[in-house]
Amino acid sequence: MTLRHVVVDVFLWLGVALTLIGCLGVVLMRTVYDRLHFSSPAVLGGVCVAIAVVIQKSFSLVADKSILIAVLLIVLSPLLTHATARAARLAEHGEWRVADEEVEDP
Repeated sequence: MTLRHVVVDVFLWLGVALTLIGCLGVVLMRTVYDRLHFSSPAVLGGVCVAIAVVIQKSFSLVADKSILIAVLLIVLSPLLTHATARAARLAEHGEWRVADEEVEDP
């Protein structure tokens, strides 16, 4: 077993573990806002898998696609998290803006 295979295995297992942590967090947390925090480990898991593919296949068509998917995960994850939080706030309060009586004066 070469060093390349060991590094690929480490990144794959790290990616699987991070994705599993993210999934368990989404299932076990009670509120929508708590669940939103667990999307980050899943994104990092996808990036670790993409790194493993690039190390294994070098820069081929498959590796280029995995890099593209990792970049899309990194870019679109905050947008999706923000949209989900805004939709949850809208569903709870009917408006996404903070009302005047909710703001505390120092």
